[in-house]
Amino acid sequence: MMEDIRIAHVPERESLPVISSAPAPHPDKGQVLVRMRAAALNFADILKSRGQYQEAEAFPFVPGLEGAGEVIAAPEGSGLRAGDRVAVWQPGTMAQIVAVPATSCLRIPDAMSFDEAAGLQIAYGTSHLALADRAKLAPGETLVVLGAAGGVGLTAVEIGKAMGARVIAVARGAERLRVVAEAGADEMIDSDATPDLKARLRELGGVDVVYDPVGDEPGLAAFGALNRGGRFLVIGFAGGKPPRLPLNHALVKNITIHGFYWGGYRQLDLAALRDSLTTVFDLYAAGKLHPHVGEALELDRIAEGYRLLAERKAVGKIIIRL
Repeated sequence: MMEDIRIAHVPERESLPVISSAPAPHPDKGQVLVRMRAAALNFADILKSRGQYQEAEAFPFVPGLEGAGEVIAAPEGSGLRAGDRVAVWQPGTMAQIVAVPATSCLRIPDAMSFDEAAGLQIAYGTSHLALADRAKLAPGETLVVLGAAGGVGLTAVEIGKAMGARVIAVARGAERLRVVAEAGADEMIDSDATPDLKARLRELGGVDVVYDPVGDEPGLAAFGALNRGGRFLVIGFAGGKPPRLPLNHALVKNITIHGFYWGGYRQLDLAALRDSLTTVFDLYAAGKLHPHVGEALELDRIAEGYRLLAERKAVGKIIIRL
């Protein structure tokens, strides 16, 4: 018999997570048992705690959508074995041991830490799959990344550079601009000091692809700077609401608008998701990606991590060590 494990759970709507003990899970057929070492917080965790996420869960629930750890046991034919270091993408990763489908696990490169692997999947996976599969970003094109110092924004800067694009990063303040410059941005725009983002982007020659995890007025401004045949990636609405995009401009300029939800690829095209993550791991192993861990907190401090995320005080991903 395994001992009880420690888990985080969100007891009710609008509440912060609390820590408790629970029996260790037993894997069903086709599931892998993983000893989690780290898990990452995403803004989706905040939305789920508020009852606002598109894939709602009944309260109480275990938060976390991605993590990393070591395989305890794996079914035959899964390609995994005890001791393998794996990335895990599945709801409920804020627990010391999880039982997850084998299709939700991939081995990670030897040089990749559990902290890096825990926070890499959704952020880098979102950017790679959105830019490569949806936007078909080509070498030499210009990509603008809104919220470029955030968890997914930084990954879009790095992925865009790895794909050969010219990258314009939009972020707030000198410290965040320094971080995006280190990530490889070719041009930086301080949104706090730029009253007309659309005009500034047009001064820089316009853009071919907009990567927008912010929405609201910044999303609208970047949309207005798209060149003919441009592509607009709807990644999220950290600014509070979707941008009101003028569809008549999309028609006249042959602009394509792509809604993108990485988690939806588990049902839409799981093979594409796994192939994309494999490419991301290969880029990491080749030294082209450098995951930025903003904060690494012990499980007992998960409520603090929620506050940092909700108040936009973290640069990069917040990792919870298990």
